[in-house]
Amino acid sequence: MAVVNVKSEIAGNVWKIQVKVGDLIEAEGEIVILESMKMEIPVLSPKAGVIREIKVNEGEAIGEGQLVAVLDA
Repeated sequence: MAVVNVKSEIAGNVWKIQVKVGDLIEAEGEIVILESMKMEIPVLSPKAGVIREIKVNEGEAIGEGQLVAVLDA
């Protein structure tokens, strides 16, 4: 298995976390939804795998390139 670090492509606030540790996720599955400039923007998994860690909390402000989750792919 490979460890995959999932990072945010934009700055924003974590509006909703869509998965929990141990969940299976498909490639392009939603991990979190960010709110930025009154728009909802999903952060998607680049590969299928199992969520190992969630690195953000709902309501948290995050920056561009910030680590959001770690998965085993």
